[in-house]
Amino acid sequence: MKQRIILASFLGCFALGLTVNVPEIPASLLSPAVFIPHVFETKSEEVVLAQREFSMEYRYPVESVSQVFKDNILLNIAYLDGRVKSASDIKWEEIDQPFTSKFTLKPGEAFAYHDQVYPEYEEKVVVTTNSRFNKQDGYKTDGYLYGDGVCQLASLISWVAKDANLEVKSPTNHDFAAIPEVPKAQGVSIYYDPFDKAHSVRSNLYITNNTDKDVSFIFEYKNGQLVVKAVTG
Repeated sequence: MKQRIILASFLGCFALGLTVNVPEIPASLLSPAVFIPHVFETKSEEVVLAQREFSMEYRYPVESVSQVFKDNILLNIAYLDGRVKSASDIKWEEIDQPFTSKFTLKPGEAFAYHDQVYPEYEEKVVVTTNSRFNKQDGYKTDGYLYGDGVCQLASLISWVAKDANLEVKSPTNHDFAAIPEVPKAQGVSIYYDPFDKAHSVRSNLYITNNTDKDVSFIFEYKNGQLVVKAVTG
């Protein structure tokens, strides 16, 4: 089926519209992430390996653009944890409610931000964000491109994974644009084009559980703050 999608260069540089045939996401890359509404406590037996957070109320100096970034970040997590599976599921007032969600990687398993991955990850990736960050997925635009803001979420996740000493690969940095509350060295660029795999795989985030225990990434959103934790146990 032909769809009009927005292809974004590094999700922050530029966008252009193309009419393309969009392939299905492989079933092997569908996320087993779990949505846990209104639960914020870490279980006593869990060990927090790393934790970072940023304000969802200041994602860009211009307030209207910051709101678009915020909405796109929250929508991206809703796709990740299964609350949203297509644009028809989107209810913005619900997406902006406090929540906790998580995904878990067993030893040797990997997370990729989207489903265009390097060959060496094809058998390891068990979780993606289940999204393509475009208009058809319901992402908002600040007038420049659709999906602006998801690079900020990817950068926060990557930062936590590095702090937790997991294996992280993010070939393309986001140093062309500042991300509030995230050091420039931690920035990650995300790009998705189903017909430019070579470019897309380089603009992805790969996290592998290189430990001998399950590692979970927990997302907590409340009081305008987004917290990402890596825990084990």
